[in-house]
Amino acid sequence: MKKLLGRIKKSKGCGIGCCPRCAHGGDILTTNSPTVVGVAASDRQLPIYCVQRDDKTVALSFDAAWGNEDTQELIDILNKYNINATFFVVGQWVDKYPESVKALHDAGNEVMSHSDDHAHFAQLSADEIKSNITASNEKIKKITGTEPTLFRCPYGEYNDTVISTVNSMGMSAIQWDVDSLDWRGYRQAIYPVAC
Repeated sequence: MKKLLGRIKKSKGCGIGCCPRCAHGGDILTTNSPTVVGVAASDRQLPIYCVQRDDKTVALSFDAAWGNEDTQELIDILNKYNINATFFVVGQWVDKYPESVKALHDAGNEVMSHSDDHAHFAQLSADEIKSNITASNEKIKKITGTEPTLFRCPYGEYNDTVISTVNSMGMSAIQWDVDSLDWRGYRQAIYPVAC
């Protein structure tokens, strides 16, 4: 995912203004191929929701904020099928489970930031956002040796201040486009129509 984000270019959207997720009504972020379908709408800043590609590819990501009881089993399943994923981890989770962070990284997965304390970022100032993400990034880098370049907003909440602050830190905000709803106890995900 980081490699794709490094090749992003801007082009004008169609101007229809029907829906930010289909990238209308603003600038479309694109690469040569594959194409990143995120937007920087003229009135609202948005995270990247999905990456459009010509081949059939899934970018698999997980958020780690609470327990780690399934972490090793998840690593084993991913390894069995030669799959790598991006894990967005909370700094407090890193403090509590440093061995899990190391295991995720050592297995070839990306370990990125999901904040330091799972705060409601839309209620924070730019300085508070920077401080929170920096604290999380430092904890992750101390264990993995890699500075996070991606950030997932806790609760999926964001506003212009959150996205512009994340961007000003040289990071990209990544949002999901399929929600497993496991946090609600559901067994089936809600699937989007298309990227």
